[in-house]
Amino acid sequence: MSHTITNHLFTLAQAGTAVAADPEIDYEKLGPLLQVLYKAGLTGVVEFFHVTLGFGAQEAGLAEICFATFLAFGLTGIIAALYKATFKGSKLSQDYVHTLMILGIVVTVIVMVVRGGDAAKSQATAFGMFAAFSIIRFRTTLSEARDIGFIFLAMAAGLAVGARQYGMAVATTIVICAIIYYFSRGDWFAPNKASHYLRIRVTNDINYDVAFADVFAKFLAQFDLISVESIQAGMMTELRFNISMKPEHKPGELVTAIQQINGNNRVLLTATAPNRTLGTD
Repeated sequence: MSHTITNHLFTLAQAGTAVAADPEIDYEKLGPLLQVLYKAGLTGVVEFFHVTLGFGAQEAGLAEICFATFLAFGLTGIIAALYKATFKGSKLSQDYVHTLMILGIVVTVIVMVVRGGDAAKSQATAFGMFAAFSIIRFRTTLSEARDIGFIFLAMAAGLAVGARQYGMAVATTIVICAIIYYFSRGDWFAPNKASHYLRIRVTNDINYDVAFADVFAKFLAQFDLISVESIQAGMMTELRFNISMKPEHKPGELVTAIQQINGNNRVLLTATAPNRTLGTD
């Protein structure tokens, strides 16, 4: 019985040695992720990707092309989910989020076609990257500057996948998304006070130069009179201010106090930075 067990163990050891020394697996040609798995002894996983799926071939096969497409879809899906989770604007565009995902996948396909799977074709890859970036031209104006950053992030993920740098694509996407989520949730570099536009309508019998002085001193940290306009055939006057509220007061309190002075005429308070909550620091 012990002799039989010894024979089985010897056979398994020989099989493990054969896999580890598989001449079809060239360690130097493995990607960073596969090299880590190879060193960890997961030669079966390395062989599945490098040999069975043909990742080690000069040209990307059908299996690798499908893998790269789904990987690009997954990474751009993470980027799109991050964009939605950290969005602070007034209206989220579903079309823009879908565009991020489509863009990353299309860039992957473009780079794989131009590159042809040959690592030596660095010049062709460079031209492919240049072409991928040059075709991006939006006909509509982006609502926020951060939208441009997410476009480049989606393209970068697609470029890395298309260049067959799968480990780099996964690692960099996760790290960058974690950083973006961290400083977005932490509200880094936010202004100390939210600024607003204030529009007040008063009748001509109100001396607006001094009528609101006490209210402004109580509720506002700073205010500037932008314009004075005569409206309704000269029967009323509309005042426009650029203001910054004190953090301890709420917008409703300011509006109520002003209406008590202007006879419940129109008062309009608009945030100049809609990404932030009115009246917060």
